[in-house]
Amino acid sequence: MTTNALVILIILFFVTSIIGVVTGSNSLVTVPVMFQFGIEPKTAVATNMFGLLFLSIGGTLPFLGKGIIDKKRLPKLILITLVGSAIGAVLVGLITGGAIKIIVSVSMIAVSIFTLLKRDAGLSQTESISTKSLVIAYVITFLMAIYGGLFSGGYVTVLTASYVAFFGMTYTQAIAETKIINIFSSAIASAIFMWQGLIDYKLGIILAVVMFIGAYIGAKTVTKLNDLWLKRIFLSTVLLLAVKTILDFTL
Repeated sequence: MTTNALVILIILFFVTSIIGVVTGSNSLVTVPVMFQFGIEPKTAVATNMFGLLFLSIGGTLPFLGKGIIDKKRLPKLILITLVGSAIGAVLVGLITGGAIKIIVSVSMIAVSIFTLLKRDAGLSQTESISTKSLVIAYVITFLMAIYGGLFSGGYVTVLTASYVAFFGMTYTQAIAETKIINIFSSAIASAIFMWQGLIDYKLGIILAVVMFIGAYIGAKTVTKLNDLWLKRIFLSTVLLLAVKTILDFTL
């Protein structure tokens, strides 16, 4: 890889890490760019996943000690995520690029519609959650964990919207909790990719440092914004990503 290509990747990963703390979906931008620079697809996915581990750690730190995270529910979500993401990582290479584009496109459109229709969702915490909503949230956590271990593009975005919808979280709570969950999703997937010898460590370590710093800056900013602004940022980015994924699929 040339120096110019590396510099472009560093800038891209840094910017997407800052924004991605709120929106997720970094991989929808970063992985295709890695393809364009000639990085082998499986290596690109694996190396990006390694970087996401450090993005998630950097994005989690500013939320710790602020009483935002539901510690009672978190262990169950982590366990479900570890199992699902391990399955997803093992499946890398078995799912076609076209299938991934369809999944992501449908997911982004669904998230956009939900966010537009549920105007008050995510602005205040819902105190009473039905058993049906809880079951749906746990099922979505497992299914999205499989996808998260497989590719991760749009994983945190859909998970954030789902937690707002079914756990009744505010956007601040959902953003904080999905960052912690993604640590475990990225960690188990990265461990499997290491075992398979797919990670480019020379590039991965550089991107990991850049993503950690970017995510930390982004998360510090999030803690200073109210939920209405977070919803606006989230919706704007998801709409753009929905358009992008549709265009990618049709072109």
